[in-house]
Amino acid sequence: MVAGCCLWLAGCSSHGWRGPVSGHFDGERFYNPGRPFDKTLGDLARYLVTREPGQWQAIDPARGPAPPPDTRRGELRVTPINHASVLVQADGLNLLTDPIFSERASPLSWIGPARYRPPGIGFDDLPPIDVVIISHNHYDHLDLPTLRRLFERDDPLFVVPLGDYDIVAATGSRRIFQLDWWQSMPLPNGQRLWGTPCVHWSGRMPLLDRNKSLWLAYVIETDGGPVYFGGDTGFGPHFEQTQARFGDMRLALLPIGAYAPRWLVGYQHMDPSEAVKAHKALGARRSLGIHYGTFELSDVGQTQPLRDLAAALAHAAGDAAFMPARFGESVHIPTLQDMP
Repeated sequence: MVAGCCLWLAGCSSHGWRGPVSGHFDGERFYNPGRPFDKTLGDLARYLVTREPGQWQAIDPARGPAPPPDTRRGELRVTPINHASVLVQADGLNLLTDPIFSERASPLSWIGPARYRPPGIGFDDLPPIDVVIISHNHYDHLDLPTLRRLFERDDPLFVVPLGDYDIVAATGSRRIFQLDWWQSMPLPNGQRLWGTPCVHWSGRMPLLDRNKSLWLAYVIETDGGPVYFGGDTGFGPHFEQTQARFGDMRLALLPIGAYAPRWLVGYQHMDPSEAVKAHKALGARRSLGIHYGTFELSDVGQTQPLRDLAAALAHAAGDAAFMPARFGESVHIPTLQDMP
């Protein structure tokens, strides 16, 4: 399915933020300061006529074992699941990022970007989830069927950007917190979760609701140092700004997929070379590349992000601290004090 289904596919929800004007909200819509989003339906039409898609095929790798149910204070274990869905287990807390277990990244079950690989962890193998964080409301990041299942099973806290409360409330949950850039909230284990800037856009029916809700990256405080979840973002000064506020990252989860053609998607999606720059700007002691290999969302082939990341790391004289996520495989991350 062409990338346009992801970029522009209409939904049937009504939502948006009402609040005071700020440095990234004009009273009606959000924006990236100094970087207006200028892509149109005409650009999409041009892309559909000229696109050169990469190769994709269905794969069925063996799923990894179910992760343990909790972690000790000071311990950090992360298990990439698929796309931008990552299980983060830190200091006794089970946190899930942008979870999607549906077969399509779409409001409809019969059309839209289809899954090419199964989740690396089955839904029923997830430990009880305490907190779910959502970076923005595109269908490959805010998947209502998955959120409903999580609400019915675990009733977790849902954390969303400004303007997305009503979408997630359709699950039946009322344990929903909205964050702005640089706002924080307490986590059940006594740490804090911060919403931080990124470069993206929002909209589930973009002709009507484009940019009426915000987009977020996140910083998760842990005993052994902060963890960064980039969600879905283009490159920009926000990485250096985040490092200036929080210091070096214990771990960064950075998107490395869906980055071609650059003239269309370069605004909102980093390529692997930019992800390496982000890794360095964040002072990340470890980074995992996510957001690749599951849904065909652009002209980037299924395995191209792996090759391009390897080339970018080689050009940067190598950095064993940045690896692509291996979906279904848990990784233990030392504390900042225990890493060089």
